[in-house]
Amino acid sequence: MDKLKLKRRLIELCIEEQDKIVHHAKARMDEAQQSANEYGQPQDRFDSYRTQMLGKRDMFAKQLCKAIDDRNVLDRIELIEESDKVAFGAVIVMEDQNLFVSISLGKINLENRDYFTISPLVPLYKAMEGLKKGDSFEFNGNKRIIIDLF
Repeated sequence: MDKLKLKRRLIELCIEEQDKIVHHAKARMDEAQQSANEYGQPQDRFDSYRTQMLGKRDMFAKQLCKAIDDRNVLDRIELIEESDKVAFGAVIVMEDQNLFVSISLGKINLENRDYFTISPLVPLYKAMEGLKKGDSFEFNGNKRIIIDLF
């Protein structure tokens, strides 16, 4: 698979995973709201069940907003050409791991290779930001070399 097709497939897998997260947060938020509605008004001033359910709903609403924001970030990745430096949307191949700079989703397996999705806000990214293929950098006392970049 050529590099742009591989990157496109990585983005598709990330979008699928993020859509699952969005759906899960929405479902949990709706469940908490429905539970609060079914319970009705508090029975007395010490009855906190409805308040707890509304608190859960608000928590899941925040998670939903974050998940939607992250999903929108994935739509901003350019697929026009290969990256020539470490930046948002780049796939970085090193000796011990492969990284995809997008959002933090964890490990994605594609064609029997693991790619770790990382955010541009994490320290590892900051250590290699702007570097090019063949450059080396040090992170947590370990020297790493960028073998390939696209």
